[in-house]
Amino acid sequence: MEYLLQVKICALFGLLLLTLFFGFIPARVKWFRHTDGTETHRTVLSLISCFAGGVFLAACLLDIVPDYLSDINSVLDSRKLETNFPLPEFIMAAGFFTVLILERMVLNCREARGTPHDSERAPLIRDGRNGHDHVHGSSAGADLESSGHHVHVDFQAHSPFRSFMLFLSLSLHSVFEGLAIGLQNTDSKVLEICIAILVHKSIIVFSLSVKLVQSAIRPLWLAAYIGVFATMSPLGIAVGISVMEAELEAGTLIQSILEGLAAGTFIYITFLEILPHELNSPGKQLLKVLFILLGFSIMAALTFLG
Repeated sequence: MEYLLQVKICALFGLLLLTLFFGFIPARVKWFRHTDGTETHRTVLSLISCFAGGVFLAACLLDIVPDYLSDINSVLDSRKLETNFPLPEFIMAAGFFTVLILERMVLNCREARGTPHDSERAPLIRDGRNGHDHVHGSSAGADLESSGHHVHVDFQAHSPFRSFMLFLSLSLHSVFEGLAIGLQNTDSKVLEICIAILVHKSIIVFSLSVKLVQSAIRPLWLAAYIGVFATMSPLGIAVGISVMEAELEAGTLIQSILEGLAAGTFIYITFLEILPHELNSPGKQLLKVLFILLGFSIMAALTFLG
């Protein structure tokens, strides 16, 4: 077996094991799953969630969207396709509206069937300060609607559907990250990209796991999500190796379109699910912003360092 192929296979297993390790920390540690603790405990969980929000914001603006725009523009240039219509941005918008329409359809069907979903609408924390009520339980929706208090909450915060779409968009992006490793033709470049993805993905999978835990997904499904997500980059590496070995074209146009749809999905989840939930909940607003900036800054620094 040639050395380059050995390096790629080592990268494949390294990504798999490290992603599983960091992904199962929030999933297996009871502290992350406990939501009825002290005020300090809830505050720390909220700040961790804010940090994750900053990580996802940076991943969206500094990684996923730029990678997609670079790839799609390269494909369009190589095929000599010129148009005044902003096609790359339109594809992202299609991904955005796909998630929006699917989510509204799911909620509409549940309302038509009379399926209760107050547990998804209920804020996570009871807080009577400044006239803001944050309560647990299925009666939260009715209590909030009947009260005269002014309430700032995201009623779809931590919905399992949005968590699934977050998982889906990140998984698709991970396949393309792995594909970038598998398609390299020098071992130094493989190691360079692999190290960058290892650091980047460890933070991403930890943040994803925190969000999945907060969505109250069943432990078996949570383990399945993390397991599948961990296999995405290795799958991309395996596909890239196969393409290189078979000397086939990679189908770059289809890949770029899928990247664009994933980018649009991620934009929706980042700006309509992750950030609004924490920022619309009262208490320690400046500290929350600082932790969002901290998560963003760490990812920005990693991106800057290459």
